[in-house]
Amino acid sequence: MSAAIRRCREKASGPFSRSESLSISGDDNKIRKKDKNSGRRNMSGSAAKVLTKPAFRKIEWLPRDIAVERRPDGVIILKSRIPLQPYEKHIPASLSKWAKQAPERIWLAQRGGPDRQWRKVSYGEAKRIVDGLTQGLLNLGLTEGRPVAILSGNSIEHALMTQAAMQARLPAAPVSPAYSLMSQDHLKLKYLFDLIKPAVVMVQDGPTFEKALRALDLNGVTVVHVARPCEGIKSVSFAELAATPVTQAVEDSIARITPKTVGKLLFTSGSTGMPKAVINTQEMMCANAAMMMQVRPRDPNGPVSTYLDWMPWNHTMGGNALFNPALIDGGTLYIDDGRPIPGQFDETIRNLHEISPTYYANVPAGYAALAAAMEKDDALCRSFFRNLTVMAYGGARLPDDLYDRMQALAMKTTGERIVFYTGWGSTETAPTSTGTYWDTERVGLIGLPFPGVELKMVPCGSKYELRLRGINVTPGYFGQPELTKKMFDEEGFYCIGDAGVFVDESDPLQGIIFAGRVVEDFKLTTGTFVHVGSLRTDAIAAATPVVHDALVTGQDRPFIGLLAWPNLHACRQIVGNPDATFEQVVKHPQVIACLKRGLEAHNASATGSSMRIGRAMLMAEPPSIDGNELTDKGYINQRAGLERRAAMVERLYADKPGDDVIILN
Repeated sequence: MSAAIRRCREKASGPFSRSESLSISGDDNKIRKKDKNSGRRNMSGSAAKVLTKPAFRKIEWLPRDIAVERRPDGVIILKSRIPLQPYEKHIPASLSKWAKQAPERIWLAQRGGPDRQWRKVSYGEAKRIVDGLTQGLLNLGLTEGRPVAILSGNSIEHALMTQAAMQARLPAAPVSPAYSLMSQDHLKLKYLFDLIKPAVVMVQDGPTFEKALRALDLNGVTVVHVARPCEGIKSVSFAELAATPVTQAVEDSIARITPKTVGKLLFTSGSTGMPKAVINTQEMMCANAAMMMQVRPRDPNGPVSTYLDWMPWNHTMGGNALFNPALIDGGTLYIDDGRPIPGQFDETIRNLHEISPTYYANVPAGYAALAAAMEKDDALCRSFFRNLTVMAYGGARLPDDLYDRMQALAMKTTGERIVFYTGWGSTETAPTSTGTYWDTERVGLIGLPFPGVELKMVPCGSKYELRLRGINVTPGYFGQPELTKKMFDEEGFYCIGDAGVFVDESDPLQGIIFAGRVVEDFKLTTGTFVHVGSLRTDAIAAATPVVHDALVTGQDRPFIGLLAWPNLHACRQIVGNPDATFEQVVKHPQVIACLKRGLEAHNASATGSSMRIGRAMLMAEPPSIDGNELTDKGYINQRAGLERRAAMVERLYADKPGDDVIILN
């Protein structure tokens, strides 16, 4: 049982307290005092105790050499003084490079077959298959720029088809499988299909995607299947296409790829309407991969970069931020078919018993499940930490207690701590534009700009609106020129819509803290401004492990409320019933008590009404993807969620609240 869950099953002795502490900061090794409410790492004890903590496993980070321009109107521009290193002309160039230099090295691996053993593809084999697929696509006589849509999830064939599409100068367009498999009306799928008008559609298994395929107008479209064809729908097998005899036309096509050639169309989450198709040029993706690799240089004498990852390739984090550097670095990527949800994380655990990654990324919920598993499995601990240099997280703020638990496991296993790294950006920025490229103990940071990126900070109340300019920023949205015009300000900075604040206004090198979405913020009836993003992440962290995600309420109301989705796996452990349903856990006294303690501890440390939560409710109904509450990337659409659950909001603020409303001190 994890420490967090154990605390929830014990009787609370009072509110949790947060004490101010000292920590070593950045490159200059000064001891700095941290503000207790700014998302810092919580450490108790004296400065001497901090200084005796085990060192982090060594990483040669890029120096934080940041130029700071402060304008009279309060606008701040941050930019690294270090130039961006040279980068490849296009993504397929790296496949060709490693096929020549290390043809036997494993590039991709994925479990399959009835015995679920690893199927592995080397760089040399992959290049031969990709060239055959490229020739097959060229033989279709398609117009350059017609997309190849991939409806199914991560797979070896998905990766090979993506490279082939790029070599044929056809944008790869991976679509969220949720739009085909979870949606009942296929509205988003049909919208995207009509927007990009793909020439080729690939699915891993025809019958699995039958309903989705039949919802589309496939006239003039070549359908490619990997496993089985769909009865009644004409398609070509992946194997048949890959067996196409290769001619000089393949090399000629590759030679015609330019930095401005569109390599991918990646779709936004649709949090403000229908998804948009973001143009990803070859230059964008290669430059961004170079940025990420420059701030964390690899040891040429170290082990081959090894990754185990589940993040979907239709999402820019999985498809660009992890996949592209792994390929450019000549690394080995094990495709993890597990997921950080009950019933599916066992696959990840099995994989980590066999694979020792050099770099590992996950969402906080994934680390929570991993920590719980490693706390009772020393062999898993040893395998996980053996070659690990960095743990990366994203999607949400990492809770403080989870950070502590992971570091305790690292120290027990290796005698060293492992840096937790994170970055920030969007689909429109290929994706990461900033990163925490130093040995930081803080969570909640977005870091500092990469070489080649300019970060513009525009005053917005007590925080800054963040804007970006750089070679990694998209030229626009496919087929939507009017939306493209609205993306940029008068200086050409992309208006991403996020907000941030400095850790220390007088010392920008300490980095920037993510402060939520500008458009989500609102005012209470008292006139108090509520910063939804930072409050939401703090509340979820305070309510760990009970809460998985939440909606923040309070627009034109007297106090802040929280509509929370329970973490079913953790709640089942709290109540001691592995089969408890959502309806059962949201009403269980122990779950409610744990939630109440966490949120009241949060309230006790809050500095004003803009951070204090008055009431909360646990919701049994999961967020709906068709209702636009849940994006395909797993993010919560605050606006759509509140609109869809307006009746629950009214119950939360009723003069005489029902039994399901939790009143907080």
